[in-house]
Amino acid sequence: MIRYKIFLCLLSITPFTLLSQLNLEDIWKKAVYRPVCIGGFKSMKDGKHFSKENYNDDNSFKNVGKYSFLNSKTEITSLLALKDLVSYDKDLIGFDDYTFNAAEDKMLLQLNTKSVYRRSYTADHLIVDLKTKNITVLDAKHSPQRLASFSPDGTKIAYIYEENIFTKDLITGKITQVTFEIAGANINCGHTDWVYEEEFAITKAFEWSSDSKSIAFLKFNSSKLPEYNLIFHTNKLYPNLYTYPYPKAGENNSIVTLHVAKIGKKKLTQLNVGAFEYIPRMQWSPTENKLIVLTLNRWQNELNYHSIDPSISTTSKVIYTEKDAAYVEIDDNLIILSDGKHFLRCSEKDGFNHIYKIGFDGSSAQVTIGNWDVISLKGIDEKTGIVYYTSAEEGAIYSALYKIQLDGTMKDRLCSNKGQNDVEFSNGMKYYLNTYTNSLTPYIFTLHKADGSLIETLEDNAALATKVNALNLPKKEYTTIEGFEGKLNMSIIKPPNFDPTKKYPVYFNVYCGPGSNEVKDGYDGNDYLYHQLLAQNGYIVVQVDTRGTMYRGAAFKKSTYLQLGKLETEDLIAVAKNLGQLPYVDANRIGIMGWSYGGYMSSLCITKGADYFKMAIAVAPVTNWKWYDN
Repeated sequence: MIRYKIFLCLLSITPFTLLSQLNLEDIWKKAVYRPVCIGGFKSMKDGKHFSKENYNDDNSFKNVGKYSFLNSKTEITSLLALKDLVSYDKDLIGFDDYTFNAAEDKMLLQLNTKSVYRRSYTADHLIVDLKTKNITVLDAKHSPQRLASFSPDGTKIAYIYEENIFTKDLITGKITQVTFEIAGANINCGHTDWVYEEEFAITKAFEWSSDSKSIAFLKFNSSKLPEYNLIFHTNKLYPNLYTYPYPKAGENNSIVTLHVAKIGKKKLTQLNVGAFEYIPRMQWSPTENKLIVLTLNRWQNELNYHSIDPSISTTSKVIYTEKDAAYVEIDDNLIILSDGKHFLRCSEKDGFNHIYKIGFDGSSAQVTIGNWDVISLKGIDEKTGIVYYTSAEEGAIYSALYKIQLDGTMKDRLCSNKGQNDVEFSNGMKYYLNTYTNSLTPYIFTLHKADGSLIETLEDNAALATKVNALNLPKKEYTTIEGFEGKLNMSIIKPPNFDPTKKYPVYFNVYCGPGSNEVKDGYDGNDYLYHQLLAQNGYIVVQVDTRGTMYRGAAFKKSTYLQLGKLETEDLIAVAKNLGQLPYVDANRIGIMGWSYGGYMSSLCITKGADYFKMAIAVAPVTNWKWYDN
């Protein structure tokens, strides 16, 4: 679960005047403190250049420009400009996203995007010939689409319309329907059902083969699932009824099957991957037409990797199995190596999340080792054997980029700044874009060579930093505090002109759900400013990561398994009790706020911890797990 970051101040407070007093309108409505980001940043095929979106001072779209990683200040060429869009349609003044084909002579534009659920959406798509600037509609008859994507050779586009997969040949313009499910039957091909989208964080359920001749896809049959009804009250006299398949705890899942479609042929082949409950990921080998498929059992404590070559067999071979006493984590940390015999994956099987080199023959070699967690596997330069990853080696509140040889030697930290670092590498792994922030520093975007050396700064948000610094806000402090059973990470914001001889009320902001941290040394945008607003009005604001949160090892994270809420509540009550003993804390005025899982926490704390918590705000809380999805 991911909480949405929208807050409403419902507290009765007595403000005192500051020269730089924050207000809700500037923070939330007027977006006065919005950072500048790098829109549409994409590495180009040669790995030496990148493209990005440019905007005018009034935030209107200007163009997509091409730049060199070694000289980002000078635009090499304008790939697509506003005038090109307007010449096609005078009302077309921008788009939501874009992708290139393999030759980078065509661009697929996504526009009129409309949300379906948390991650899924429909959109219209245009195809741009970057040489002639000719713009055509992807498919006017079957629109809007989902998940439109170029084939690896760039000659075709696959997309979803309603329940079915379609392809368009960009040379002939021919549109072909690949699957033929009946509308409204709750059977869909190529895009996931609600549970996969919400809990496995995927919406795309089809993949092009490396030779662009086949598409592997999942078919979801939700026709036997219980349905949930939502009533939408609009400005119409009568509300709308929305019904969709929703399996609650203990109910059956969608029946999922795996298929391959040969492009240009009407025959669909179903593949056999044995007994399973979920297929959370699949990926084609980059050099061979081998399909790697991941399957999970219902308990999600046994993960199997399957290899299958559909041109030879319809039955897969299990090449790797991992089991866990609690659950096996599913993420996107999977890289299939070019030798077609090995892959890299992250696993917690030694007690911390680390990178492993796995052979298709079942062999396994650990690449990273230590009492710290890898956060994300960023890629490998196979020519040099260097693996790049981010980790929390410096502590759970930090993220930094590291490199290491595939044999586990020559590890090196590449970031020069301490805080939150995330990176996006170029094709070929020679350059990367680093996004850096800490609690006082809005986002800084810098270009680097693969060895970590700085090339130049793309955007430093200096204007925003000056604006925020002018507020003279108190520093957000990071510390630890004793929980029910051991120390926990905590952040604290004290009121301006803090006087330790006075007593202050305390406002907890929590989430505490599995795999999600709140205490991070990073700029937290509007949330941070809202918490500073509360501090300006006399509140101490704290955030705590209880047992069950990330980057302190598998035992710490999985301790809440099969007892969600128990240990976290014990920790929060213990922290409230310990804070209440401080001379400057008003123990009779400790409150707590949370959203989603955080709402569950605040609800538990105001009941089980009523001796210590006097107020709670619970937004979208879980109140009983039997009502939740399965």
